[in-house]
Amino acid sequence: MKRWEDKSWTRSMRITLDFGGMMADAVGRRHGLTVEQIDAMSERFKVVHQNLQQRRKAGDLPFYELPYDQAALKKVLKTARRVIKECEDFVVLGIGGSTLGGIALFRALAHPQHNLLPEAKWKGLPRVFFADNIDPEGFSALLNLVNLEKTVFNVISKSGGTAETMSQFIIVRDRLIRKLGRKRHPPHIIATTDPEHGHLKALAREQGYETLSIHPGVGGRFSVLSPVGLLPAAVAGIDIAELLAGARNANRTCEKGGLWKNPAAMNAVLQVLAYTAKKKPISVMIAYSDALRDVADWYRQLWAESLGKRLDVNGRVVHVGPTPVKALGVTDQHSQLQLYMEGPFDKVITFLTVGKFRKTVKIPAGFNHIDGLSYLGGHTLNDLMQAEEQATGFALTQARRIHTGIRLPEINPFTVGQLLFLLEVQTLYAGGLLEINPLDQPGVEAGKKFTYGMMGRKGFEDRAQLIASKRQEIGSYRIMV
Repeated sequence: MKRWEDKSWTRSMRITLDFGGMMADAVGRRHGLTVEQIDAMSERFKVVHQNLQQRRKAGDLPFYELPYDQAALKKVLKTARRVIKECEDFVVLGIGGSTLGGIALFRALAHPQHNLLPEAKWKGLPRVFFADNIDPEGFSALLNLVNLEKTVFNVISKSGGTAETMSQFIIVRDRLIRKLGRKRHPPHIIATTDPEHGHLKALAREQGYETLSIHPGVGGRFSVLSPVGLLPAAVAGIDIAELLAGARNANRTCEKGGLWKNPAAMNAVLQVLAYTAKKKPISVMIAYSDALRDVADWYRQLWAESLGKRLDVNGRVVHVGPTPVKALGVTDQHSQLQLYMEGPFDKVITFLTVGKFRKTVKIPAGFNHIDGLSYLGGHTLNDLMQAEEQATGFALTQARRIHTGIRLPEINPFTVGQLLFLLEVQTLYAGGLLEINPLDQPGVEAGKKFTYGMMGRKGFEDRAQLIASKRQEIGSYRIMV
């Protein structure tokens, strides 16, 4: 029996939302929330909930169905087996939602030093790299590191028109052809893209590249549980079936119609009330685990791109959106915490915590003659991590700073699947409560069009001309150092 099919095991692996630190009981009424304030959001929640359920039944929210897509799972596993058998290095080409989810899964669930293990392999698995930027130095260094003859590149772009990703692809394809020849290069490229349309799909058909599909209705920031995130995870040896089982488990609670029984809706209500009623426009996610640090990075895009909007659903100019910030416990206790503790009362903090780490490291006894050191002996780094997390939460409470916590009993594919799905659904609820569309990204598209103009793409000449004219109007304000 697989672990996620054991009901007693799955019950013990359920993650928990703890929002006591958000409440007036803890921090006072000026900054904290009351049960009455939360209950007053119940009617708005019901409207949003009903709308989401109706849209889901109509097929308008296909990301909801990703955890149930067994055909995609089988296809990904088959492709991953081929990659593991044939290559030493696996490189993902993408940007934004095409890589952030994969990076989060890799960091959370692969060996912490996967790519540095002896002989560049671990249990026969390839090294996995994410080329998630177009910095020429970084990209060149990565290409010089891998052996092209034993490398598979996974280019991810739903449209096939993403300038950054397709630039990477063009460079890689050229190098592969020069190294291996035109006929031998296709097995070294896998395209994850739209199932029917777009430049990348057309190229894949023409060149004979293997393809994996992204549902046309799934945006990049909601694609982590699609082949976008699943293939890199599977190549790294992560149990993606268990990951999807965790997401399905979360869905069962995140679709409940009662606010106090639905953790995704409750956290959305808490975050929206903090933003609107308590005037806290900054949403900090601090992960008390190295493994979860890139979940906070993924969340940052999810929250910013989904909720930062100029217009509401009725076309009114509203300019809404909390600003997401990522942090790492305990590292950022020594960089950001001073601001959170004594700076402006403009933040709501979410702790990502772990009940039981996968390793225990003991601190040896010693230095008995030094009171400032001897107390550490006999404890573990696990004890210290937990103490720092709890002490920081208590200190924030004492300073009247609101915070909430999402606790994983342990880090495994099942719990991480729950976490990612919870945060995705929470984002949709928050968008509904703010009366904006959390699924579009017009601000990002505007920047893309100016880039196209500057790079000489046909049809965007007016954007380049506008930039040139504006530069002349603004003039130059510079000081050399």
